[in-house]
Amino acid sequence: MLFNSQVFLIFFVVIYALYLLSQKRVKLQNTLLLVASYIFYGYWDWRFLSLIALSTFIDFYIGKSLGAVEGDTPADLKRRKILLFCSVGANLGILGFFKYFNFFTDSFAEMLNLFGLQADPITLNIILPVGISFYTFQTMSYTIDIYRNQLKPTQSLLDFAVFVSFFPQLVAGPIERAVNLLPQVEQPRRITMEHFNAGLFLILWGYFKKVVIADNTGEIANLIFNNYTTYSGFDLVIGVLAFAIQIYGDFSGYSDIARGISRLMGFELMINFRLPYFALNPTDFWQRWHISLSTWLKDYLYIPLGGNRKGDFATYRNLFLTMLLGGLWHGASWNFVIWGAFHGLILILYRKFEKRPAHADPWGGEHSYLVVVAKMALMFVLTLLGWLFFRASTAHQIGYMLTHISLVLSPEGLTLASSLLFFSLPLLVVQVFQYITRDLLILPKLPALARVPVYSFLLIWALIFGTTESAQFIYFQF
Repeated sequence: MLFNSQVFLIFFVVIYALYLLSQKRVKLQNTLLLVASYIFYGYWDWRFLSLIALSTFIDFYIGKSLGAVEGDTPADLKRRKILLFCSVGANLGILGFFKYFNFFTDSFAEMLNLFGLQADPITLNIILPVGISFYTFQTMSYTIDIYRNQLKPTQSLLDFAVFVSFFPQLVAGPIERAVNLLPQVEQPRRITMEHFNAGLFLILWGYFKKVVIADNTGEIANLIFNNYTTYSGFDLVIGVLAFAIQIYGDFSGYSDIARGISRLMGFELMINFRLPYFALNPTDFWQRWHISLSTWLKDYLYIPLGGNRKGDFATYRNLFLTMLLGGLWHGASWNFVIWGAFHGLILILYRKFEKRPAHADPWGGEHSYLVVVAKMALMFVLTLLGWLFFRASTAHQIGYMLTHISLVLSPEGLTLASSLLFFSLPLLVVQVFQYITRDLLILPKLPALARVPVYSFLLIWALIFGTTESAQFIYFQF
């Protein structure tokens, strides 16, 4: 069920009305949320409900078992490790089979063929369950946090099932932690006017970013990437720029809608995007882009590998491995691996050569405005290069586009550039305002006389320029 569909609109109106009628009855509300979440997820393919239910049961009972082992004897520690291994192994086993089985068997067969050994890959007709990477990481973090004694296990299967399957963020995040979302599930929710106003803005802004910005710039990106050999010069840059705007508008738009819907119901989800194209270096970028994933990788992969505690070489290795696996998380394809490796490499280079990072307080006076702008521009160019690896489908496409880029803009490219600027300008204006004020929710805080024309503009543009077909969100495939 897509957020940008009439079916979802009807679904949410009905669920929200029942939710409001169940105020102050937490168990009834949670039962409603669980049923709604399973209907929402099962709308794509009801068969995959068994997977999310399986993950829920596994981690709920393993979490309870971990919580029951309170001693610190060698036998207790061993039992806790075995329980954690079962949780992680089961979750990664399910994820690996459905998402990576064909990728690894195909890659292994190709490697054998390179050495002259004939091998046919074992290919199964496996359908990728929507959002499996998101809810798998979410359930894994629960048991890991209990193992680390950072969280007490919940005793309610209903509450845990709602935490795992909460429909606003189920299929494309943010990847919530139990320490944040689970207490909100367990306790009565209070919907304030501030929650309501902010929620409506986030929903409106999220839909605008999806149907006006992402879907329209996506047409430009698809035109150039799907016919790349017919373009050259700056036209190719326009294609990469269009994809950069598309993927940001698409993914952050989904996150905004998810946060907005959650706020209408009294929940507060974590911020997943914080103006990433204003980043000054790779570290700054990953503190702004897909924050729920980057912090997950830091807490559950980078730091357990040793983080930066064992010298420069180990730090560089840990950074590279973390980003490599972060790239693979996005999909079973070598372009995602290359994208992850690229970001790992630039993280290492910046860490080695940038001795005074500017992103902590860029405008505090330590760095000149020119230096800050130059750093921002360089990081944006590197981000665009990464998006080329991310979007390209073959090594030939990457090579062609990199070697045929120039400053020459064709008449068709000029038309595409004008269209790109037209649909990107509202995003740029709003985000500059958010950046200057350092407040992502500055618009709903404005006086009514200022909010009305802004909201009217967003609505009118969405009605005039919004795509009529319900295009799937990009991150549903991950």
